[in-house]
Amino acid sequence: MTTDSEHFQQIMTIMRRLRAPGGCPWDAEQTHESLKRYLLEESYEVLEAIDNGSDELLKEELGDLLLQPVFHAAIAEERGAFTMDDVLATLADKLIRRHPHVFGDQEIKDSEAQIANWEKIKKEEKGDERRSALSGIPPHLPALMKAHKISEKASRVGFDWEHVDQVMAKVIEELHEFEEAMEQGRQDRMEAELGDLLFAIVNLGRFLSLDPEEALRKTIARFQNRFSHIEDRLHATGRHLQDASLDEMEALWIEAKTRENAQ
Repeated sequence: MTTDSEHFQQIMTIMRRLRAPGGCPWDAEQTHESLKRYLLEESYEVLEAIDNGSDELLKEELGDLLLQPVFHAAIAEERGAFTMDDVLATLADKLIRRHPHVFGDQEIKDSEAQIANWEKIKKEEKGDERRSALSGIPPHLPALMKAHKISEKASRVGFDWEHVDQVMAKVIEELHEFEEAMEQGRQDRMEAELGDLLFAIVNLGRFLSLDPEEALRKTIARFQNRFSHIEDRLHATGRHLQDASLDEMEALWIEAKTRENAQ
């Protein structure tokens, strides 16, 4: 039986061959910088596979995603910076170090306490007590995800509302301020108030244990499905979107929504 370690070694051997002289020109040309976009693309394809519910598709997409750290480790190995073995050893050490309730004698009562302890250990590892409570958030995160993480970190140090009604009131307050900015016709203020409104909505989701990024992603998928229904129904009669009135498209939209809710 082939072990996980043997498969990993096989993949690393294949990657070294691809990047070696006489290998694949495209693979050999890649750098850490050039691969950045693929890391994002493959991550989102894993999300799509999870939504699809297919184990076969998820297995394939996880492999495609795993190719990215393999690629980066091979590039680093060529520079003498680190190897894949170093990456895995660092990860193993980190998991053991940050789970003292599993691999040590520390007691943790629940997942919330573990999250707080993880952050405490992480801060100690960085060796800088002056670091902001909001430090450690990747700057390239999507805006909704970044807003969620920032508000989570602020909440952990007590900077938060006490009740969901207060968060809802904040959303309504920000909506009114956005309406005022619209009445003034000032683009700069409208942008600022729209940002405040979105941030308040992110906090409302966080308070209700809802992931705003995931919620919006699913809304976009529903929009696409309903819009496709409109196109399909029109195409079935030999017509196109530009041939239909807004009222007709609205009726087909409602039809798609009704079918969706019935499933």
